[in-house]
Amino acid sequence: MDRVGSETRSRIMASVGQKNTGAELTLRRGLHRAGIRYRLHGRELPGRPDLVLPRFGAVIFVHGCYWHSHGCYRSTVPKTREDFWRDKFAANRARDARNDTALRERHWRVMTVWECALKGKTAWPLEEVVASVIRWLHSGKETGVIEGHLSGLISKKVGSS
Repeated sequence: MDRVGSETRSRIMASVGQKNTGAELTLRRGLHRAGIRYRLHGRELPGRPDLVLPRFGAVIFVHGCYWHSHGCYRSTVPKTREDFWRDKFAANRARDARNDTALRERHWRVMTVWECALKGKTAWPLEEVVASVIRWLHSGKETGVIEGHLSGLISKKVGSS
């Protein structure tokens, strides 16, 4: 059962931002500090990528683990209206796949950086994430993914025994 009324829940969910999220701002700061310049939220491109790097022919999506149903500890399914949420998350994943395909058909290289790589107990140090992005940009590879690491979870489990 939901702890708040449906009107309150609707207002809360409507206020969740789609742009300039904490994870996105973290990555942007790190890349800018490293001298990488980009455009934001390319409206002319499928999926409006968070970062557009024309010099490299590349785009970067910073996906929230919850909304894009990553499968990590940050991507839970609400206990109320589970079927609705499963359908919603499946539709989000399908849309992401369509956008990725459409971008690659237009000869853009696509990287996804997951929120869990930037925030929380599975986050990498920002310098490592930035270095990985820069390596990918210079590699010429068509796609790339950066996810959180498991050692943060393993050490928590080992330390709590």
